[in-house]
This record gives sequence, structure tokens and C-alpha cells, in this order.
Amino acid sequence: MLKMDGVNAYYGKSHVLHSVSLEVGEGEVVGLLGRNGVGKSTTLKTIMGLVPPQSGSVVFQEEEISKKRAHEIPRMGIGFVPEDRRVFPLLTVYENLRLGFDRYGMKESRSEELLGMAYEFFPILQERRNQLAGTLSGGEQQMLVIARAMMLDPKVILLDEPTEGLMPRMVGQIREIIEVLRNRVAILLVEQNVPMTLDVSNRVYIMERGAIQHESAASELSLGHEVIHKYLGV
Repeated sequence: MLKMDGVNAYYGKSHVLHSVSLEVGEGEVVGLLGRNGVGKSTTLKTIMGLVPPQSGSVVFQEEEISKKRAHEIPRMGIGFVPEDRRVFPLLTVYENLRLGFDRYGMKESRSEELLGMAYEFFPILQERRNQLAGTLSGGEQQMLVIARAMMLDPKVILLDEPTEGLMPRMVGQIREIIEVLRNRVAILLVEQNVPMTLDVSNRVYIMERGAIQHESAASELSLGHEVIHKYLGV
């Protein structure tokens, strides 16, 4: 469904991604692990057109998207949940969600269906639909940005550090959300929580210094495994 092949990307003259190749199949949860600063978030931003690749290809549903503009890519069916919970703080919860479904070509019946699905997955958002997003807790804001990505009716969702800074109870809720989402969309998950990533993923890639160094089924790895220890230090 989604494939990167030999992608190189730069920030100015700094070479950040080195021939990165990975793929996400339909119905898969794929984890992308690595220490801070190795290029994981840049990988997601490159898929979304926020960081243009200098070479290589990004293919979504058999269509090359690496030359498309950043605003075109979500419309094709790729949702993106950034790591810093970019809610619009002075808009209500409902208005934040509406940014996802209120667009050209979206039928009202489908908008209502997507909104109902979001409220079913995240009942707290329905309770607080008229509350300003900036007044939500960190965990509630994370739910909101995931729900907002779902309003695009995507085929794939890119999740960037969804549990960062959350209390253990909220981490458990995000894990449950991923389990629910996987029945509807494919997921590419960037996450520092290694046990959770191994638990929810079908496959994992491990990145170091901007390059993919290891790929395997998630079930083949665990804390203390030599590969995990080598690249992640745990």
C-alpha cells in the first residue's frame, strides 16, 4: 500500500535520510524504532511531502507521490499525526475535527458517519465537543489529533510518537486505540515505547543514522534481544 524505495533526504546540506526503503501493507501495523535524532520523524515528513526527497521514490497505492505537494497527499488517503499534538487551541474540539471532513467532495452523510465513528472511538471528545482544544489534557489532545486524522477517511495513518509525555494510563489507552484503528487502516508507527511497539506491530524497522539497519517480524524481537540492545540500548 505504501512504499519508500531508496529515499535520500536533506535538511539544507545535512544528509538526513540515507537510501531509506520500507513498506506498509494493507491492514498492517509497522513500527519504526530508533534512538532520538536518527531520522524517524523525517521519514514520516518525507512521505507527507513536508521534506522533499532528493532521490528515490515514495509510492502510495501504486502511484508515485514524492513529487506531489504536501497539501495533496492527505487528500489521497494518508493521515498524519505529528509528534507535538498540533491542535488549534482557540478552536473547539468539534471545529478541530471539522477541519478534517469539511472539504470539497466530502458528502454530508459521509462527514456525519466519520464524526460518529470518532465519537464512538473517543467518547470524551463528544462530551467536550464545545470545549476549546487548548484546554484539553495532553492525552485528550492526542486523541483529538488522531480523530482529526481519521476525518480524512485515510487508508494509512502515520503516527509520530503518540505516547510521548503521557501518563501510563493514557499510554494504555493509546495502545487500545491503535488496536481498534488497525481494523480500519494501515499504520506506520514511530514510537520510543519499545515494548508497546513490539506488542502492537506486525513488523518493525530499526533505524540508525538515517538508514534502516534491521527489519523483522515484531514477534521475533523482545527487550534484551541483541538487535534491540545494539540499536536501542534496552
